Amino acid sequence: MKEKFLRFMQGRYGVDQFSKGLLIAGLVVVLLSSFFAGGKAGSLFYLLGWILIIYCYFRIFSKNVSKRYAENQKYLAKTYKIRTYIQQQKNSLAQRKVYHIYKCPGCKQKIRIPKGKGKIEIRCPKCGTTFIKKS
Repeated sequence: MKEKFLRFMQGRYGVDQFSKGLLIAGLVVVLLSSFFAGGKAGSLFYLLGWILIIYCYFRIFSKNVSKRYAENQKYLAKTYKIRTYIQQQKNSLAQRKVYHIYKCPGCKQKIRIPKGKGKIEIRCPKCGTTFIKKS
């Protein structure tokens, strides 16, 4: 069965970030439609959600690879700032387990200090301001 599916998918575009985004957006919109059930808004959300999901699968099974690649590149360009911000927040949360992150009172530069060193004097590498903080 796996070999048949692999043979079927040969030459097709497959899953990319835009397809994943469409699928998630479609599922969220279908879920939102249940909150507005019984009204026109619920029906509209339900229809819109299924259109997004169907378009997602159309992209996955498409053989026009160059067009799907161009669509994915546009999507990645438009969501670059959001994706970078989320990645920075993840990195910051991971570092907070091992480091304290302080801002310099002079220039607002972020300074990373290891935890567990007690009360220390910190010198800003950018402007040279010194200040005392607990690590």
